[in-house]
Amino acid sequence: MTKFAVSNGYSLGALTVGETIEIAKDLGRSVSDVVIAEAMFEKELEYDEVLNAVEAAFNHNLQAIDVGMSHGKSFLMGQTAKELAENNFANKIIDDEFINKALVYTLAAQVGNHSVGLTPCAGTGDSCPYTGLFKAIKEFYGREKAVKSAAVMLKVGTIFREGKVTTGCNMEGFGAGSAATAAAFVELLGGTPEAMDKAIVLSLSPTIANPCTTRVMVAGLCAAHISGAILNGNLAAKLTMHTSLPINVPVDVMVAMAAAVHPVSAKHVVPVVNQYMRAFFKTNNEVESYIANEIKKSEQEAIHNTIKAANASVKKLAKASNSIISPFGQAVVGGSSQAVGSPTNTGRIAHYLTKGNIKKVKIELYPELFARRGINVPGILMGAVYGSHTGDGDMYHDVMGKVLSQEIEVEIIAVDEAQVQRVTIETDDVSSMVDALNRGGGRLVLRNASPSLEQARKVALELGIVVVEDERGEA
Repeated sequence: MTKFAVSNGYSLGALTVGETIEIAKDLGRSVSDVVIAEAMFEKELEYDEVLNAVEAAFNHNLQAIDVGMSHGKSFLMGQTAKELAENNFANKIIDDEFINKALVYTLAAQVGNHSVGLTPCAGTGDSCPYTGLFKAIKEFYGREKAVKSAAVMLKVGTIFREGKVTTGCNMEGFGAGSAATAAAFVELLGGTPEAMDKAIVLSLSPTIANPCTTRVMVAGLCAAHISGAILNGNLAAKLTMHTSLPINVPVDVMVAMAAAVHPVSAKHVVPVVNQYMRAFFKTNNEVESYIANEIKKSEQEAIHNTIKAANASVKKLAKASNSIISPFGQAVVGGSSQAVGSPTNTGRIAHYLTKGNIKKVKIELYPELFARRGINVPGILMGAVYGSHTGDGDMYHDVMGKVLSQEIEVEIIAVDEAQVQRVTIETDDVSSMVDALNRGGGRLVLRNASPSLEQARKVALELGIVVVEDERGEA
């Protein structure tokens, strides 16, 4: 195996997750075989020595689980794991006994972390699901499967360890934990290398940019992050092993994206999280005694103002929300009410402002929508050229051919202005333009229109298109 890897230009000791999986596919071996062989080559160890070392890596953290299951108490988690383990795990989180114990052991690891500490991988957060799952696998499947699954899990985890450069559960408890446990589940259950590739990608998807601050400072919230990694990893593994769910993103691209978004989240998302969660941070009175009173007073005023603003914001949302008897918007084809429904409705409004034969449609989209043009342009064109409803599936699939056959010119360009979706229709009589901002649920903000904004608002009302105000009060 090592001879094959070296002869094919792979750098043993520095294999990416994708390269590891590729070698396993090429040789018809399990991913754990490749991971273990790499460690044997890099560290000049025998097979059993690698397995022993992988197992030994969990020693301290397994002790932390024991503490968390017994007398340990966490200032953020209380004695959650002990409560769940009482009466032979009578209080189940999930009926699957194996997964249930993995979840309880994961929570116990975090309780133990606040008592005796954990040895961190990317951080202590991802050490929780790694150790919890390892303990459960060993208990239900035996040592060999546990260690081989752990080897794969740690191969993924150590890459996230290197990628974590700042705060962010996206590269730790939830993100790294999801990706690594997904790989472990596929290995454990005899899945193919291809399934593992897809499982890691799928498990990472909901974790991108997930912040960490709430997990480590606000009571209780950590439980959903670390145990969520187990549930998410298991879900991803089962979906990719048992279905033909199409996933075409290479695993190394997904990992690279997670690492790239990680510092962006820390810079832009975490400050907002801190603003809202600061009031609920666990504090230490002994530490606070060293903080100047004017600073503490200023912090309390900021907390008061944030909570007041939050309550007002939620009240505004509640006031504008739909009744439960009519909760949904109009049907939208194409897979996204935000990426397809809202721009399609912009095209529909533009259509009903025109007169005459359509000669050209100009579509201007902000970068995110422009990148998703494969799904939204058919919708925009069916709305702009034919006035079709967002739920017209037949037209959505036929429109590109119809527009081409009618020799209607189409121009699609990107504009560097957030949320913009602008549709201009040129005809041989009355042309139109609708300048809107994108909103989810097929809704939009009308900023400008020709022949007139007033006419555009009237058309939207007649078509049942929801027009909302933006943050500046524009409708």
